[in-house]
Amino acid sequence: MTDARPAPPTALRGALVPGGRLQGVDVARAIALLGMMATHVGGIADVVDWSDPGTWAAVAHGRSSSLFAVLAGVSIGLTSGRTDPPGPPAIGRVRGRLAIRAVVVVAIGLLLMALQTPVYVILPTYGVLFLLAIPVLRVRARWLLVIAGLCAVLSPVVALATVPFYADAGMWEVQLGLVYPVVTFLAYVLVGLAVARAGLGPRRRFPDDAPAAYGPCRWGEARGTQVVLLAAGAVVALVAYLVGNALAPVPPDAAFAFPGVPYAGEGSTGTEALAQLFLSPRDHSSSIVDVVATAGIAVAVIALCALVFDGRGPTAERIAFPLAAVGSMPLTVYAGHLVVLAMLPEYPDSSAAWWWFAIGSVLFAMTWRAFLGRGPLERLTARLTRLVPDPRA
Repeated sequence: MTDARPAPPTALRGALVPGGRLQGVDVARAIALLGMMATHVGGIADVVDWSDPGTWAAVAHGRSSSLFAVLAGVSIGLTSGRTDPPGPPAIGRVRGRLAIRAVVVVAIGLLLMALQTPVYVILPTYGVLFLLAIPVLRVRARWLLVIAGLCAVLSPVVALATVPFYADAGMWEVQLGLVYPVVTFLAYVLVGLAVARAGLGPRRRFPDDAPAAYGPCRWGEARGTQVVLLAAGAVVALVAYLVGNALAPVPPDAAFAFPGVPYAGEGSTGTEALAQLFLSPRDHSSSIVDVVATAGIAVAVIALCALVFDGRGPTAERIAFPLAAVGSMPLTVYAGHLVVLAMLPEYPDSSAAWWWFAIGSVLFAMTWRAFLGRGPLERLTARLTRLVPDPRA
């Protein structure tokens, strides 16, 4: 006997079927990936000068990696029950799979570091953040934000305290905890996890093992959440940058600052140094203002992409597909562009180089997604995570 209830529309099925993807999240992830490529090979300016359009691409500095980290939290939330994380024993399987995923990401990151490209590889920190997220998978969204706020407050202090440990560090060592400080980036992951728990997509009305024919879609509730997240993220970022620029303007010699480390500028007074430590709006400064503002921008971008592309029908699906394909295989695309960099006889650093990398990534991802589905590294990771047994078996 077959179920007579009609299946939901094709455009909504991805948001309803367990394991289905929210295209808006994939589009946002593609934006983060392409932004990080711009900082690697795009030849963009070090800082933004709003009076000079030629420097506007510098907004990718700091904001791309923070968007990538917030999306890590969103991904963890979406794969661990969305708004309703499971209890024991199912949560044990989720935690086990996340731990394996973390190990795989760290291993791939270390292999990419061994290529010795002049790029700070984020993946080892990324994997550690997955492990740190395991204890808070069942924490409510509001408390996740409280913990994230605490991490933001501690961020500049911890970042500054770790500097002496890297006094004689080379390119290899600084990628492990200095350029991407763990406490700083944990704040981003927790914010992303809170976004997923708040209801970025529609809530399911059927059990996890139900077929696609079950449940009506409840996009109305999700739309309201997306609008709130978009407005909140934009307002928080705007206020943070206004406060930072008013109380701790970026020093003129900030181009010499090391990423991930607070910087006061030569000749700063004690008060100015303290303001720069906690309130600097400089990208990658690890200050409270930097963490809060970039997290707000990330939330606004994710909410906007979800609002525009998710559940909007086949036309929106087709428009989103090129970027969504890239965002559906972030590990493969990120690793792939570093492998290509390592193979090139000369390191590229121009807008033309970025266009080649961007177009190549999109064409590869579209072709692979259309014919083979999940990306190769994503497929490997999924196969390894399936080693964790189902407690219901």
